[in-house]
Amino acid sequence: MAKSIVSAVLEKLSSLLMIPGEIKHNFELALALEEEIGKVIAHFQDIQSVLQDAESKQVKDANVRNWLKKLKDVAYDVDDVVDEWNSEKLKSQIDKEQKGARNFPLLKKMRNSISSFTFQTILYYKIASKLSGVNEQLDSIATEKDRYKFGLEKVVEEPRRLITASFIDDEEVYGRCQETEILVNMLVGNNSSGGGLKLPVISIVGMGGIGKTTLAQLVYNHSDVECHFGKRIWICVSDPFDEIRIAKEILEAFKGESSNLVGKDNILQEIRSHVSGKKVLLVLDDVWSEDATRWEQLKTSLKHCSPGSRILITTRNEKVAIIMGTTSSNLFLLNTLSLEECWSLLSRRAYYGRTREESENLDDIGWKIADKCQGLPLAVKILGGLLRFKRTREQWQNVLDSEMWDFEEAEQDLFPPLFLSYYELPLALKQCISYCAVFPKGMILRKNELIKLWMAQDYLKGVRCEEMEIVGEEYFDELHMRSFFQDFGGDELDSGIMKYKMHDLIHDFLLVLMKTECVMLVNHDSEELKVDLSCERARYGTLFRKEAAPTESNIFRFRKLRSLLIDSSYHDTSSLRLYLPRLFDQLTCLRTLNLSNGLFRNSIEELPDEIGKLVHLRYLNLKNNKKLKELPESLCGLCNLQTLNLKWCDSLKELPCGIGKIINLRHLENDQTNLSLMAIPRGIGRLTNLQTLSLFVVMGNSDASTLGDLQNLIHLRGLLKISGLGAVCDVTEAKKAELENKKGLRTLIFDFTISKGLMSNRWQRDDGRLLEALRPPPCLEELEIWCYSSPTISANWMMGLTKLSRVSLGYCLHLKSLPPLGKLPSLESLYIGGMSRVEKVSVEFLGVEREEILAPSSSLESPSSSVIAFPSLKHLEFEFFDLEEWEDWMPLTSREEHISIMPRLCSLTINSCPKLKALPCYVLHNTSLKQLNISQSPILSERCRKETGEDWLKISHIPSIMIDGVCIQVNCSSVEEFGVLQFQPLHSSSLSSKNFLKAFSQN
Repeated sequence: MAKSIVSAVLEKLSSLLMIPGEIKHNFELALALEEEIGKVIAHFQDIQSVLQDAESKQVKDANVRNWLKKLKDVAYDVDDVVDEWNSEKLKSQIDKEQKGARNFPLLKKMRNSISSFTFQTILYYKIASKLSGVNEQLDSIATEKDRYKFGLEKVVEEPRRLITASFIDDEEVYGRCQETEILVNMLVGNNSSGGGLKLPVISIVGMGGIGKTTLAQLVYNHSDVECHFGKRIWICVSDPFDEIRIAKEILEAFKGESSNLVGKDNILQEIRSHVSGKKVLLVLDDVWSEDATRWEQLKTSLKHCSPGSRILITTRNEKVAIIMGTTSSNLFLLNTLSLEECWSLLSRRAYYGRTREESENLDDIGWKIADKCQGLPLAVKILGGLLRFKRTREQWQNVLDSEMWDFEEAEQDLFPPLFLSYYELPLALKQCISYCAVFPKGMILRKNELIKLWMAQDYLKGVRCEEMEIVGEEYFDELHMRSFFQDFGGDELDSGIMKYKMHDLIHDFLLVLMKTECVMLVNHDSEELKVDLSCERARYGTLFRKEAAPTESNIFRFRKLRSLLIDSSYHDTSSLRLYLPRLFDQLTCLRTLNLSNGLFRNSIEELPDEIGKLVHLRYLNLKNNKKLKELPESLCGLCNLQTLNLKWCDSLKELPCGIGKIINLRHLENDQTNLSLMAIPRGIGRLTNLQTLSLFVVMGNSDASTLGDLQNLIHLRGLLKISGLGAVCDVTEAKKAELENKKGLRTLIFDFTISKGLMSNRWQRDDGRLLEALRPPPCLEELEIWCYSSPTISANWMMGLTKLSRVSLGYCLHLKSLPPLGKLPSLESLYIGGMSRVEKVSVEFLGVEREEILAPSSSLESPSSSVIAFPSLKHLEFEFFDLEEWEDWMPLTSREEHISIMPRLCSLTINSCPKLKALPCYVLHNTSLKQLNISQSPILSERCRKETGEDWLKISHIPSIMIDGVCIQVNCSSVEEFGVLQFQPLHSSSLSSKNFLKAFSQN
């Protein structure tokens, strides 16, 4: 981590060697600045050459850890000074542009210029003074460095790596029976053809200490494997990947003696002659190298063995497995042990030499200690060996209550394998994974949010001028492939966003690395926070508020914090209001601040003006502060701010007028503020770096933004909701928005309500022309249209959206007919609701042209060439037609029966359609339909009644059927696959029926 920080600071310092022109005339000041910057650079360059050796020694040497701590403290301080300098220059530039745009009198312009010059001169004197102090500290650090006799980078001692062999004692292994069986079958089973590959490569992938080598040994020594292969060879590869050594060891395995051959080609030729015609299993244990060229020639020489030969590798990195030639079907991701398997392994080691009575007395604590190991065999073995010498319950309880890093055994045996994985990371990835120590153990991580936090700490520097978010995705995926993150499933209620976790022991290891930089604070029992003085210069902090009464006064001692995450899972944020002014006033180094509220209604109601003092701030999370009504104008002085999260701040009435000054803002997340937010300020169009703008509110007001202000926001991506479209009178403004040029947008929501209400008859509106002008990008995947007032939807662009997979049409109260959505080739989910004037759903809805209907009558076309309507549709939902006119869902006529309709339909929901007479035959007879839900539709409910309903025999093939909230037919497998017992609305709209009624009441 120290090397990463120093490298980043050196890069920034180099850019400062160009002394600003406005102070060059002040020779003394310019010389002082240049001299101090040069000294800092020289110190860091000298120290940088030994940092790799220092970081490898810190795991076992506390003195080295302390030296690195001092170095990192100074590096962080320098980084803050540089950032302060750049921030002030940026603010000065913004002010100049704004003042230049105004017509001030000449005298006032001169005063402003003199004031600005004086301020900048004072600033540069302060910076020169700070750098002078830094150089004094670096003098001391450089002197201390010489005591440790660190090796230069080129001769640094590599971390010790274990050399493995193929032998194993089966009796010492618990679990892995199923995994062994699967892998043996992949090697020797009938289905182990290798997918047509000449020499298939099978890879066991998993984090350090999870048991990859042990599993490979079990498989290697399995009787079926011994019988199947004529020759088995075990090579411990480790790092670096020495292809000559590996080739010689393979040759020795065949000849039974050392080879005297020299030259790579001679050795490979000899290997080729030995493997020819033989069925070989080659195990390459502990592979690290990502250099494919080192492996390709060796693999080529092995391809002359007989069919059925295999290569089995173990690695911590999925990327390595792919580079070695592993296909997805041959990739074996090794999971942790079960709790029962952990207990079996732990008890065997810990209970050695104890009586049965002694053992039973410790069982209850032992199970908890086994659970503490989180399924990692290496941790179980180490703790088992430690417990063997602990005789009393009190000693066992102490082990349970202690953190893993408190044990000398963990430092000597458990953390070194984890350090190997860390040691192999590039500098940028070391920074990213180290930051994750700030999260509570076991916390669920969301990829996009983590990337924004990394970005706020300035970790995401692309080498090809890439977007920081793209670099962040690459970094996250790399760490995921190296087993630092584990999949934790997707979240359907959160747009299917994948969730991840870190293994507890990786988290423990990171806390050891970040021991003095990362601090976890807990307030409880109305006690003051206890502060370790050695951590007062910590840079990353998390505050757990277990008590509602604020007792956080000691947090102000951590003045150097760059990241502060305040956990409000237990209590709302309202009690923080008294502390926020002081917090903003004193913790001025913050780059990340999380003030999000838990699922509480109460919260902070305003942010104090002092937030403008956080000049370094890049990430501000105010999510779920439901009583927050406004943001101070001082927020607009935070020119470095990149992420502002206002999700579910549903009392927020307006954004600050000067928001256009936050020119580095990239993510304005204001979802679920549509019922309170009145408008978007005019300056939004200047935020040309914006990638996320969840909600854009249109209002007929000269002080508010118009649709045309979206024109320059070409980097928008993901979701954009435009509300208040009912107030738009000028269609040319919609054309100016140029939505079709925003290629990153994937979801668009068009809400034709107006401020403080849903529908208005005050103006004659033409929503059809407006919708046509709002042409989206061709790559759009989701579209929602709400409260549209024209009788038809005839936008020419809609049927050209070939990637559109999800559509919602809601509360279009004047719509008389449904658009021909059956033409959309990729449409998978369709929601239609609140159409008060739709009387029938006819063949036009299917999107079938008249020529296509008539064509088969004049020819003998085969069924396979028939027309398909809704070819990809899986989920269809009609609802909220209460007191409406829909009576007929028109069936096909005999001339139309050749049309294939909804061949992939899985679920159908009909809700509150009281006049609907019947479902068409193409729905009733649809064999792909897996779930049917009918509610508040009495005619349909009666026709589908079990056993007695007129249509029962036609729908009885459907596995899961729910009528008026009662499951009349349930198939367990269908429930598991489609969730029939939890019918979820298809629409993702922020305008749910509940909010619809709320909006009406506001009007």
